[in-house]
Amino acid sequence: MIKRLLVVFQVLSLLFLASAIVVAQSGQSSQSNSRSKQVTPEADHHQHLFSPAMAQVEGIKPVTAQDVIGLLDTAGIRRAVLLSTAFAYGQTGDEPPNEYAKVKEENDWVGAQAALFPKRFRAFCSFNPLKDYALDELERCAKDPNLRKGIKLHFGNSDVILKNPKHFETLNKVFQAANKHRMAIVVHIRGSISRKHPYGPEQARLFLELLSFASDIPVQVAHLAGTGPGFDDPPAHSVLEVLADAVAKNDPRTRNLWFDVTTVAVPGNSAEISALLVKRIRQIGVKRILYGSDAAVGSNPNLLPREAWEAFSRLELTKKEIKTIAKNVAPYMR
Repeated sequence: MIKRLLVVFQVLSLLFLASAIVVAQSGQSSQSNSRSKQVTPEADHHQHLFSPAMAQVEGIKPVTAQDVIGLLDTAGIRRAVLLSTAFAYGQTGDEPPNEYAKVKEENDWVGAQAALFPKRFRAFCSFNPLKDYALDELERCAKDPNLRKGIKLHFGNSDVILKNPKHFETLNKVFQAANKHRMAIVVHIRGSISRKHPYGPEQARLFLELLSFASDIPVQVAHLAGTGPGFDDPPAHSVLEVLADAVAKNDPRTRNLWFDVTTVAVPGNSAEISALLVKRIRQIGVKRILYGSDAAVGSNPNLLPREAWEAFSRLELTKKEIKTIAKNVAPYMR
């Protein structure tokens, strides 16, 4: 009888232990999900609108401010910056005949859309910084109450080559003009992948030089210096390493430098990529990291704001780090 009781006791103990392990593992797997549900970002620092005209060019449906409101409300996000994609009209070899008129039209449309919800949105104008009209458009936007907060630049789409002396000189003037008018800059610094433009440590150091011409304004590096979706991009890794190192060493040029994590944390990332993201985020410092989700449109859309935040929250960051990033708000949104 005693032996039977001992056997039953041992079986029950093993069952209890197995259940405890399952519960513990379940708790670990749901930890990131619970973190994302406990806190939501104050703002989405990387959103796009597409006017009917631009949507036709891109082969997508228009995206209005009201559309973005719906996405943000579902995610529990209150505010966002709406980045114009007018720069697309200046893509080398694909410019429309009335290029500058189209650029102005798209920028004005985005500004007017943001003005419909002034407590929730800021609007940034955009243009190809290498175009003859670039400084004129910057000056025009600086005088527009709907667009004066900042500009969006896209080095890849605009065929920018930082190593090209003429390109670098032109960018200097754009950065100086933005600084003069206190217009923040959100910049996609990843060089063109399709054209195989050079992108690595040298480009990172040249970008740091550019920052010295915009020392009084926030400059936000989009996609952690990559492009997304995902972060399986070795050249971008090398650029981010240089920039993160400069921040860690308190390089004065990085005083107003911010980084958005738009589209870099996705379910398809490998464990190594996710670990690298965490490493660089901590090296930069979580107080400089801004949440963004990008436009959820196209044939291969990005994650919606809510799903994008949940994916980001699965990174092996602490609950405190996640909360800090969620609460970060760029100066141009304040």
